[in-house]
Amino acid sequence: MKGPTCWRRTVSERFLGARWDRRAWTLLVIPWLVVSCGIVPQGGSAANRASGHPPASAATPAPPTDPSAYYHFMLGHQAELAQDSERAVGEYRSALQSDPSSVFLKARLASLYFLMGEVADAVRFADQAAEAAGHQAPILTQMAAIYAGAGQTQKALVMYDRAIKQDPEMSEPHISKGLLLANQKRFDEAELAFTEGIARAKDSSVGYYYLGRVGVESKRLDRAVANFERAIGVNPAFEPAYVALASVYESQQERGKAIALYHKYLQAVNPRSKEIRQHLVRMHLGSKAYHEALAELDKILEEDPDDLDAQLRMGLIYGELKDYPKAISSLNQILTVRPDELKVRDYLGLIYEESKDHESAIRAYEHNLKLQPNYFEGHMHLGFLLYRLKRFPDAVSHLTYAVKLSPKQADAHLLLGLTYLQTEQYETASQTFEAGILHNPGNPDLHFNLGTAYDKLNRFDDVVQAMETVLRLDSKHADALNYLGYSYAERGIKIEEAVLLTKRAVSLKPDNGYYVDSLGWAFFKMGLLDEALAEIKRAGSLVGDDPVIFEHLGEIYLKQGLIKDAREAWLRSLELDPSNLKLIERFRERGMGDPTLEERVRQAKRRVTERTSPQQAIP
Repeated sequence: MKGPTCWRRTVSERFLGARWDRRAWTLLVIPWLVVSCGIVPQGGSAANRASGHPPASAATPAPPTDPSAYYHFMLGHQAELAQDSERAVGEYRSALQSDPSSVFLKARLASLYFLMGEVADAVRFADQAAEAAGHQAPILTQMAAIYAGAGQTQKALVMYDRAIKQDPEMSEPHISKGLLLANQKRFDEAELAFTEGIARAKDSSVGYYYLGRVGVESKRLDRAVANFERAIGVNPAFEPAYVALASVYESQQERGKAIALYHKYLQAVNPRSKEIRQHLVRMHLGSKAYHEALAELDKILEEDPDDLDAQLRMGLIYGELKDYPKAISSLNQILTVRPDELKVRDYLGLIYEESKDHESAIRAYEHNLKLQPNYFEGHMHLGFLLYRLKRFPDAVSHLTYAVKLSPKQADAHLLLGLTYLQTEQYETASQTFEAGILHNPGNPDLHFNLGTAYDKLNRFDDVVQAMETVLRLDSKHADALNYLGYSYAERGIKIEEAVLLTKRAVSLKPDNGYYVDSLGWAFFKMGLLDEALAEIKRAGSLVGDDPVIFEHLGEIYLKQGLIKDAREAWLRSLELDPSNLKLIERFRERGMGDPTLEERVRQAKRRVTERTSPQQAIP
């Protein structure tokens, strides 16, 4: 019998294709704006714009009447219009020197300083304005928003309460207070504040909207739905309520309702809303309704032919539909206008790979590296493709550079180590995995592949230690369960544990024929021949032609005294792998003749020689 065949069983490409998911780019690469679960930031201006109400400053006292103060105020106002905040501040401060009691100027300076990011000055003038505001609820509300933005939550709440006390019928301080409370996750208090605000402005779609957001945050989704619907009922054009309501429907797995709601908005309110169409695209992609997504993207591009995100989405959808010519055309069209878009060319390279045009894919990746030699993703993509094409020295060059660029990136070490394994540089492979583990000690795949490298170096104790580490990190790591279990079975040690480990692997992936074969082999080593035969036959039906499975099958038949069946199984194994010298020798020792003289085995050897000839092109 030949040694452990675990490396064949684990299929290293699993870690290249699944763990480093290069196809994650398809359809999910462009982040779309989605209303988050968080409450909209505190402050009244956004809410007022959404509801059509004027901001608080519109109700503030008149500008100063002192002639000198008014002169500087007008200069400051002109500076603000010209977006010259520094000059505006200077003029307002000059105006304040002439009229030091002006609440209006103090409030204006507080707001300007806050917008400029000078929070300490903003709070200082807010304190002065609040102290002088007296019964002026709009000023108090405005200063409360500055306190909230400066992180002085309790001070802001006190100020909102002062504003409410001065003008109980004003809705804005209630709504703004509710936002601040919601952001503090004080949802019951926030709900009460929003309700009070709505009671004073019954047409407040914003109030109902924020009540809905509180419902989402506090997991009371029925209330959330009812309040979003009320917001839409009050203001049928209030787009955030549609998006939030659709988001709740999505969370409840009611995609049909969400899609219908978006269509309702587009038909009845604003057929040109890009954001709503983007949400529709995202939802259609989530349910793999690619043609519907394309239809929405067409409409987005009708409105904005230069929308790069929409063009890119279309290209990727065509790739998903395996319409590679259209995908390639779409992406090349983007690159004609934006030749420096590295990510777009990355996607183009991936689609060339999907269409088996490897040379075009290589050119795409190399072009990116000419534009940006230190582009990590470019070296990773190119290194992986060269690995697949068995151009290992070139793959090592790019993957080594990727490790140098980002030494903490686990996938770079993983791919480089696997490449060394393929070229039988087992010591270097183990060192590469060990280096990756130094930066990523909790990465089970690095430990797993380190174990396979140790196996090649005949360091069995280290193999066991590595696989046990994998299982401590991930108790459901099926490959590690299979590898360790098969290794024990192959060596004839810890057979009961081998059976338990391989059973766990099969329970996780019952249709993995290699795992089933490992379980059958463990049964064989335990002496359970009937169980072993049943599992090995099932493995063969799942995998198809595999030399190790037929080799195992022959051993079982031999143990059962079925010499003819054993001979046939071993000949089939040698047809599939005529280089198995240990099986050839075992065949002879058992008096079955010389398998190398069998025509079927000789033909298999010729086929292998032709396939591996240096003159043969790499597929």
